Amino acid sequence: MPSFLGVSDPGVLGVLAFIILQAYNPRIMMTKISLALSLVAVVAVLIVVRSVIGKDIVKEPSAMPTDTSTTQPAGPLSYVMKDIDGNDMDLATLKGKAVLIVNVASRCGHTKQYGGLEALYQKHKDQGLVIVGVPANNFNGQEPGSDEEIKTFCSRTYNVTFPILSKASVKGDDKVPLYKTLTEKETAGEFAGEIGWNFTKFLVDRNGQIMARFASGTTPEDPALVGAVEKALAAK
Repeated sequence: MPSFLGVSDPGVLGVLAFIILQAYNPRIMMTKISLALSLVAVVAVLIVVRSVIGKDIVKEPSAMPTDTSTTQPAGPLSYVMKDIDGNDMDLATLKGKAVLIVNVASRCGHTKQYGGLEALYQKHKDQGLVIVGVPANNFNGQEPGSDEEIKTFCSRTYNVTFPILSKASVKGDDKVPLYKTLTEKETAGEFAGEIGWNFTKFLVDRNGQIMARFASGTTPEDPALVGAVEKALAAK
């Protein structure tokens, strides 16, 4: 997908393209100064949007703690959550695997990433990759359905087989503990920051520690994401 200043969301790019075209519309009498100011405003909007949506951060996989007697801080795999069928899913059972956690939505410009996520899962699941989808309705109401409707959509449209959790909030005062751990400074460190949009991705290494965060526009096929997943899987 094309991007400009790191922004690739099709809706955002469409609005910005409209602004630029209007600036050059001969029917709109613009002075050179007003044209320059309009272009500066466009760039400023892009920078703000990029800061909201976020950027990719990748670190090396963590080392297994040598002192197992000390209490380790709560990580993202410390929680029991409901899956899409209403059953308990203990994320602690995923420790020892590489886990990609993604907040998903059925009516987003990035929804087609479901296909890439499923392909990534099928390619690497035997090596220890688990993808966990977290449906969330935090962004423009783009996940309005019930758990049953979300499950049917994922299965019929994209043949999704990786685990999907029950719909949850991933942003704001009501966000679930998993996303507090993923986004707050005390637990996420340099990966901290509110979720900016659907399909933000967190990669958790085999030790249960966050090792990467990818923005919504970073697709499952992106070499940086694939490389990080392979590095996480290679670490023992």
